[in-house]
Amino acid sequence: MELNSKIFIAWHKWLVGSALVRKLKSAWYSNIIWKSIYELDLSDKEAVNSFFENEKPEFVILAAAKVGWIMANNKFPADFIFQNLEIQNNVINASYKNWVKKLLFLWSSCIYPKSSPQPIKEEYLLSWPLEPTNEPYAIAKIAWIKMCQSYNRQFKTNFIACMPTNLYWPNDNFDLENSHVLPAMIRKFHEAKLRWDSNITLWWDWTAMREFLYVDDMAEACIFMMNSYNPTAQENNDWSIFMNIWSGIDITIKELAETIKRIVWFDWEIKWDITKPNWTPRKLLDISKLNWLWWRYKVDLEEGIKRSYEWYLNNN
Repeated sequence: MELNSKIFIAWHKWLVGSALVRKLKSAWYSNIIWKSIYELDLSDKEAVNSFFENEKPEFVILAAAKVGWIMANNKFPADFIFQNLEIQNNVINASYKNWVKKLLFLWSSCIYPKSSPQPIKEEYLLSWPLEPTNEPYAIAKIAWIKMCQSYNRQFKTNFIACMPTNLYWPNDNFDLENSHVLPAMIRKFHEAKLRWDSNITLWWDWTAMREFLYVDDMAEACIFMMNSYNPTAQENNDWSIFMNIWSGIDITIKELAETIKRIVWFDWEIKWDITKPNWTPRKLLDISKLNWLWWRYKVDLEEGIKRSYEWYLNNN
């Protein structure tokens, strides 16, 4: 991408999109375009086609998706599969019809099979059954990668994808029903502290393991891939168009809870509700392909949680 290239960030105010805008501006990219979800409904085919025809973006980063934690996935499975498929179909096809030079879309490591060998390589996708509580969302996201592969094969487009691990940052979604595990824990610990609760109850068997990546690092990885990763037509097979992105460290949910407990200054007992769904026991991503490109994250987990909690205190 050139500094004056026209770059469209789909959903610029959300987790990854806002970080992408910050990072692109700080790197002196001067022609960034975006629309709020009220100005452009990506599930509206006619609106998306009209936007692409009028704006003619050269590069597109698709950071838009309906996402949520276990509770949301269990409660709204039809919403997760339908809305994500709508967004995907509209943006990918409009990018093809309007000669977008390169499209990068983000998906989630939770779409890998539940029992994948560790660390998880890109080619493990679809090799084993999916996690049942997450299946509708996962199937929608898998359809994204298959659609990009198909367009690249048939129309010689340059559509690539990255597979981030669990992302977080200060301006996160802290809703207790619809957020991911890390921001939900921050809020639960903080509110329990304010109430002077003698204990706090968390979901899952605490032995489950997760890895986390600060979203500004993810944004840098996206820009890096847009500029550095171009699989050739010969390499454009089922797995070459996407790449795992992660921090290189995974921890147990118990270790995460103890870290947040310490940062929030909650001094009492943690209880675990093991009757709740535990989701995938471990999701450690293999980053052999990423290492080949010499990219590495910058913000470690404890520092990132401190930044997130500080933001939460100042904005809630």
